Amino acid sequence: MSTTHASERAARYDRVAVQLADLFEKTADPTARMATAVALLHHKMPHFFWTGFYRLVDGDLVVGPYQGPLACQVLEREKGVCWAAARRGAPVLVPNVHEFPGHIACDARSQSEVVVPLRDGAGRIVGVLDVDSEQLAAFGEADVAGLERIATMIYGP
Repeated sequence: MSTTHASERAARYDRVAVQLADLFEKTADPTARMATAVALLHHKMPHFFWTGFYRLVDGDLVVGPYQGPLACQVLEREKGVCWAAARRGAPVLVPNVHEFPGHIACDARSQSEVVVPLRDGAGRIVGVLDVDSEQLAAFGEADVAGLERIATMIYGP
């Protein structure tokens, strides 16, 4: 991704974050915030094919609010990109999902993926924000930074 393209993408994330901050003033409810963030991201980022949250529920990653084709309802434990991000406590950027060991293909059209951890107000990992694209290498560091910023807003002020 070119520097110009990355800076344009970063600026788009900045605009989304400002819009979400305004919307999030209406409620602190994490589920409402997740749904709002996903809807806005999915429609403002043309390279997003599937956009959503997986929540940690009783040791499972269970689908939360999302936009796009049908999702896996519960991800196989300790397998795939979402579990890797949750275990590491750090973002995972995958240019080609077919090269990621243990990748879970909820939709065969997904080609690349980025996942960032979702933390509650105490800093505990409570899920992940997961985005897929139909294009190979669709995501870069601007996406990681933008999505991390938005994930911190879910349980933030």
